[in-house]
Amino acid sequence: MTRIVVRSFPAKAFQDLCRTGVHPVLARIFAARGISDPAELSTGLSGLIPPGRLLHIDRAASFLADAIALGRKITVVADYDCDGATACALALRGLKLLGAQADYMVPNRFDNGYGLTPAIVDEAKKQHATDVLVTVDNGIASLEGIGRAVELQMDVLVTDHHLPGDELPKNCIVVNPNQPDCTFPSKSLAGVGVMFYVLLALRAEMRRRKVFDEKTQPRLDHLLDLVALGTFADVVRLDANNRILVAQGLRRIRSGVMQAGVAALFRVSGRDFRKASSFDLGFAVGPRLNAAGRLSDMGLGIECLLTDDESRAFQMAEELNRINIERREIEADMRIEAREKIAKVHPENRATLCVLSEDWHQGIIGILASRIKEKHFRPTMAFATGKDGEIRGSGRSIPEFHLRDALDLIAKRHPGLIVQFGGHAMAAGLTLRSGGFDAFSEAFEAVAREWLTQTQLERQIETDGSLDDDCFSLDFIELLETQVWGHGFPPPLFCDEFTVINQRILKDRHSRLQLQKNDRYYTAIRFGSTELLPRRVRLAYRLDANEYNGKTSVQLIVEHAEGLE
Repeated sequence: MTRIVVRSFPAKAFQDLCRTGVHPVLARIFAARGISDPAELSTGLSGLIPPGRLLHIDRAASFLADAIALGRKITVVADYDCDGATACALALRGLKLLGAQADYMVPNRFDNGYGLTPAIVDEAKKQHATDVLVTVDNGIASLEGIGRAVELQMDVLVTDHHLPGDELPKNCIVVNPNQPDCTFPSKSLAGVGVMFYVLLALRAEMRRRKVFDEKTQPRLDHLLDLVALGTFADVVRLDANNRILVAQGLRRIRSGVMQAGVAALFRVSGRDFRKASSFDLGFAVGPRLNAAGRLSDMGLGIECLLTDDESRAFQMAEELNRINIERREIEADMRIEAREKIAKVHPENRATLCVLSEDWHQGIIGILASRIKEKHFRPTMAFATGKDGEIRGSGRSIPEFHLRDALDLIAKRHPGLIVQFGGHAMAAGLTLRSGGFDAFSEAFEAVAREWLTQTQLERQIETDGSLDDDCFSLDFIELLETQVWGHGFPPPLFCDEFTVINQRILKDRHSRLQLQKNDRYYTAIRFGSTELLPRRVRLAYRLDANEYNGKTSVQLIVEHAEGLE
């Protein structure tokens, strides 16, 4: 069951915002998101939390400055998603700007597994003659890999944002806002954000050592396009600090200040960088970069972000686009099979959903889990069988169910069932021993039954209430677009009652609606639905500026519809 609800907001915060001149509808929206002072909406770089608040960051800066001064060879070990790729490109570009000898490695999802494994460490020593390993977007759980690096007399700096396990890495420096005793206020930094902070601290350390001064120091703000892309694509919470990072990156992209690879990805996506939005990062550019890590080797994506040759960047972006098209085709087939499997277990009677197929692509099960979760609003795990017989899974969750904590509890209750796991509250990955799928499914369901109520398993579409007639305008849409919206700071969604005047099907997939409200007429589109609506409906919708034949008009994008007849 899905219900439309209206967000509540503190009356005092609303009144305080209105008194400062904030538009009343925006004041209502901001107050519902915990904002009470316009200063909290500032996106200037001066508002960033200082790097020194991150535990061990001064040690990391001193360590890297020493490595650069001594000419030690640094190898960056990346992750194979968009956050990992952007963090790797950021690290390589930033370290080289600051004088480092640096190279990178990225594990292959299918051959190497996740993170800094002993095999990756051996390869770094043998193939790259590495003295220093720097992990980006991974490493907090790589205990064996770090141990192997110490054996081979390599130093390790871990930069990560994932939640740590019961045991922390030893004999290395760790910069992670989520490690114990770290008082950094923003626990939602993405991996690329953590690395950006490390570079800021390193540059400050090198200023202190008089390697350069404020006038001659390298500019790191020109790398903020990478920070914005990785942050938004990783779906971390857009708290005030992350909103600054994303807004600053978007500002530079719109002005043409970006890496050649980012520009090329905008081009192959058919998006205008001059009008770049967070939507472009999350749903156009990000997926094309992610596709390489899902189906092939993220090295292609990283190289696209590292090259300064515009022609070469475009060639790689075209290949990434081709891979993404292939990914969509594979995903479509997997969704059909998953739908058949789910129908047999009656999802309405379950608190969780687990699906497995030997034929599914390991790189796409995370997307599949996300699609299933969105449709059924249940914590979901999708599994595929690996070459070694182990079962590898990826999960997505709903707001009231902390996925990583659930996996941790199952691992303790059923020793040996889970080979390894890691992740966040809303997304996680794991490996099961061969033949462990049924046992895990039962254990996963049992935890959800303990933790979730029936009400929590009912989807609520939170809206910002009714919209005044005069707000259905391009000027108001432009006002909304001055903010960065995303996970944790959701884009405005409104709800109103309308009369459906006309409706027709587009491309056998979508619905085009003509609506009436208060003697005014509106055009709306309902993506992914061809269901005919009754004459009177209550809609949850977003406002959109639709460009067609050189003209721009207001369009409603319908997220959910409830019949009133």
